[in-house]
Amino acid sequence: MNAGSGVLRVALVDDQALMRAGFRALLDAEDGIEVVGEAADGEQGVALVRAQVPDVVLLDVQMPVMSGIEATRRIAADPGLAAVRVVILTNYGLDEYVFEALRAGASGFLLKDTEPADLLQAIDVVAHGEALLSPSVTRTLIGEFVARPPDRTTAPGLDSLTRREREVTALAARGLSNEEIAAHMVISPLTAKTHISRAMTKLGARDRAQLVVFAYQSGLVTVRAGS
Repeated sequence: MNAGSGVLRVALVDDQALMRAGFRALLDAEDGIEVVGEAADGEQGVALVRAQVPDVVLLDVQMPVMSGIEATRRIAADPGLAAVRVVILTNYGLDEYVFEALRAGASGFLLKDTEPADLLQAIDVVAHGEALLSPSVTRTLIGEFVARPPDRTTAPGLDSLTRREREVTALAARGLSNEEIAAHMVISPLTAKTHISRAMTKLGARDRAQLVVFAYQSGLVTVRAGS
């Protein structure tokens, strides 16, 4: 976010010109949001993000030249873009592409037919470091795509977590908010947030979305039968 003006800077990356135009019209009409550029494919999108370093990127998951997943992966891997948050746009809801994008470093996802008010709220949520994953979305994501044998080779930082950090990570993966985690563990919300932040740092997770993916992929949390 531009510290001086308080304006959220947003980049639009979608191969459909009409879709970009619709998002731009909506965002340009909103005080406190500035569209800093558009791109029509993933490769152009990565270049745009490197040039403008926006707060949030609205990124189509399926595009020519370079997919949204690969573009997300490159953005997440660039130390100079550590503060950039990626929101994946999809027509299809929770599909394998969405899961791969979250694993690559996206902070969440939106359907392209999302209500305008929900889009604006989503941009604000991810810009302030939260993951765009509601508990219901988290449960669906888990049920459809993470109920598979854990891959502990992808979780070298698991042993670095304290017992408390493992516990809060597991609860976050179940879709609980910081306040709900605090109530469950009988600690303050600030302490819960601190544990979450420390776990994210140790695991190299950009945000809560990646923490959730990590928890299930590593086997820290497993899907219960019937859940």
